[in-house]
Amino acid sequence: MRLSEASVVIRPRTPWEAIDLGMLLAKQHAGLLMLSWAIITLPLFGLLCLLLWDYPSVVVLLFWWLKPAFERLPLYILSNALFGATPSLKQALKAWPGLLKPQLIASLTWRRFSLSRSFALPIQQLEGLSGDARQQRFFNLIDRSSRTDRWLTIVGSHMEYVLYFGLLGLFYLMLPVQFETNWQWEKLFDDSSPEWFWLEHLSNALYVLVLIVWEPIYVACGFTLYLNRRTSLEAWDLELKLRQLGQRLKGVATVLALSLGLLLVQAPAPLMADDSKALLAQDANGPKAPRLLKQELSSEQARQSINQLLNQPPFENKQSVTRWRFVDEPAKSKDEEESDSGADFFNGLLNLHKWLNAINGLTLVLEVLLWSSLFGLIGWLLWRYREWLKTFVGRVQRSTKAERQKPEQLFGLQVSPQSLPDDVLAEVRRLWSEQPREALGLLYRALLSRLLHEQHLPLSSAHTESEVLQLVSTLNQAPLSHFTQQLTHAWQNIAYGHRPPPAELQEPLCQAWQQLDSPGVAP
Repeated sequence: MRLSEASVVIRPRTPWEAIDLGMLLAKQHAGLLMLSWAIITLPLFGLLCLLLWDYPSVVVLLFWWLKPAFERLPLYILSNALFGATPSLKQALKAWPGLLKPQLIASLTWRRFSLSRSFALPIQQLEGLSGDARQQRFFNLIDRSSRTDRWLTIVGSHMEYVLYFGLLGLFYLMLPVQFETNWQWEKLFDDSSPEWFWLEHLSNALYVLVLIVWEPIYVACGFTLYLNRRTSLEAWDLELKLRQLGQRLKGVATVLALSLGLLLVQAPAPLMADDSKALLAQDANGPKAPRLLKQELSSEQARQSINQLLNQPPFENKQSVTRWRFVDEPAKSKDEEESDSGADFFNGLLNLHKWLNAINGLTLVLEVLLWSSLFGLIGWLLWRYREWLKTFVGRVQRSTKAERQKPEQLFGLQVSPQSLPDDVLAEVRRLWSEQPREALGLLYRALLSRLLHEQHLPLSSAHTESEVLQLVSTLNQAPLSHFTQQLTHAWQNIAYGHRPPPAELQEPLCQAWQQLDSPGVAP
């Protein structure tokens, strides 16, 4: 690749910035990309429709399945256009059959559902790699931290459907009113109806038109992601800068070479060889020193001298190592034992690392099973002891209600126990003949106080008399409900209607209150 001839700035980018670059690159060559895609896909779609007219769903499924074969042509155009060699439409169409040969079966089978398809296509097509070499190259280039290549495929699929349903809505809006009025929608759901086939084939054609626009953009974004990873890992930007610097230094290098040649033309000054030899002879540490020239040392003497030196500190380091061995195992020297123990230690570490990598997936499965078992056990315990939990929660709620502050006035009446006389019935009988309103009011106050403090009904100043009756009915106490209804009716007549109660109502109300207040009857 000629990096200096690239039509874009070669520099490391973020993955999403690389995708933006791909969209700009596709926009720059949009005419050639869309026209070439339409020329190779529309005739094939028409042929599939003719052969499988009664099976429109199969037509669109086959066309969707063949997309990896169509994607090789936009990549060929973009890879050449990036470095200043944009092919013509004729050249691109002529090169497309040759691009289909390498690894077409793999692209349409086990690699068809790969979310990294757009990123892996340049490795396969531009670098010509296959098998283990392609897989290793893919793992070296892929960015595992962001996985932008997968997100590109996911977002691209959603973009296809957004554009597709948008075209369907636009088609429906452009239908004439008369045509829409006379349209028999029930026939569309009849498999033998020809209108259904026409409509489904038409919707398939709209999907094909969407791919003409979107698929070149998808391929271009995957290509620029691939280029961005190679730029970051292989330092293309540094290489390009160094080449530019080399071009600038070519002229300077010529001047420097001429200047150096002029300096070398001058004759060097004669060296005083005799003086140098004399200086070497006078050097006490030099190779011509008498100390070194008069020594007579054989190889055996040198070996003994070296061994004697090594057996003295700080080189001497004796260490006793004891280990178990089999009877038939030959005894090893100390150095062999130390080397074998070190090798066994590192081999054990390597084997442990491989074993941990092998069980990594199993550990994840076991972790999921353990958490699932824990949550399942918690759910079973909640279901097993649900009745006890209901009882406990009910007690907590009742205690909370009991602790709630009770009002001292209801309907403008004092309902606190301290405001009532000690003998309510005696006071009611005394007031009934002369002051019936005060007598009924006292009895009604006593009833509200009992409901509030003994029955613990959640009464408030916002309740009405009718709502009090509804709350009393929830207690499932027939005598209390009957008395409350009778007393409330009499109280409303005299309080709001100014109609005094009949004299014969006094004794039934007093007897009913006495029965409620007696020890043998539940309050």
